[in-house]
Amino acid sequence: MLVDIALVLAGLLLLFLGGEGLVRGGVALAERLGLSKLLIGLTVVAFGTSTPELLVSVNAAQNGTPDIALGNVVGSNIANILLIAGLSALIAPILDWKRTIVRDALVMVFASLALMALTHGAAIGRLEGAVFLGVLITYLAATYWMEQRERTSSVYAEEAAEFEGVALQSPWIAGGFVLGGIAALMFGADLLVDGAVSMARLFGVPDAVIGLTLVAIGTSLPELATSIVAALRRHSDVVLGNVIGSNIFNILAILGITAIIAPIPVSERFRLVETPVMLGVAVVTVLLLVALRRWNRVVGAAMLAAYAVYLIWQFV
Repeated sequence: MLVDIALVLAGLLLLFLGGEGLVRGGVALAERLGLSKLLIGLTVVAFGTSTPELLVSVNAAQNGTPDIALGNVVGSNIANILLIAGLSALIAPILDWKRTIVRDALVMVFASLALMALTHGAAIGRLEGAVFLGVLITYLAATYWMEQRERTSSVYAEEAAEFEGVALQSPWIAGGFVLGGIAALMFGADLLVDGAVSMARLFGVPDAVIGLTLVAIGTSLPELATSIVAALRRHSDVVLGNVIGSNIFNILAILGITAIIAPIPVSERFRLVETPVMLGVAVVTVLLLVALRRWNRVVGAAMLAAYAVYLIWQFV
């Protein structure tokens, strides 16, 4: 058991360090290539912070544990809102967000609804994965066009700015961060999945529960770190843009790519319980964004309490 715990902890650490290195190095290289912060935020940051979920889901699907692959995405989306946004609101109230946040939250709801619909089939196959990727490309292109027309600063540009670093001005250092980050992510994904599967077998816990909780929280560490720093800096748009954008990418990109590489069989619990919960959290997020102009510490505490209940319910 101690070996399995060590594998999980090492995997989580490598995923966190790898995600940070990949994104920061990628942002530095993209800036040297002259890309705008908007485009960097939409592509480099969005894909980079979701890379842990991608590698873990692909690894799990190829190793015959589809419940971990799907649970990783569904659990990450629930954790992003209830855990990460809740903790950020507890650190500093989230307020004065741009209207584009509500637009993206609606996209998150529709993506969640599409995933829930797909779970009523036997598996999420290559065709569905290709459709998800096509929708993602359309979404990114439309967002880039609309954000270019906005006279105010873009949420995605602000998010890209969070990853700027003076120490990475050298392209060689930035490239080293990218390559090192990719290596750490690949190795960390292997360790995390191997350790998590062994622990699930040892304690008799279903793969889905491990994917929805331990693995999901682990792969969300880059989003957690970014959101905490943004909350401390009172950058509300970055907090919300980070978690909502990650949820969209998790469904359209992570599941899309994973399904193309290895179709994902769907178990009954995702059809009846988990994806409806994920959709419910997404809908409540939109309602809170529309009804409130401020997520204070009471809202944050309520979110964290809801997530604690969700975790207890998973294991009990």
